[in-house]
Amino acid sequence: MPKMKTHSGAKKRFRVTGKGKVMRQRARHVHKFEERAKRQSRRLVNDVVVAPSDEKKIKKLLGK
Repeated sequence: MPKMKTHSGAKKRFRVTGKGKVMRQRARHVHKFEERAKRQSRRLVNDVVVAPSDEKKIKKLLGK
């Protein structure tokens, strides 16, 4: 049986922690920070845990 390949789009967007939680970046945290308030920019810095309903699907894409 051949090895399962990791989904290249998913590996750029998600990461799995040591305890098995799937983390993602918040939306709008890429560019155009001049237009955003400093408070909003700081709030968007931290990664968040993926919704439980999507976690199984994402882990399968990552090969975990």
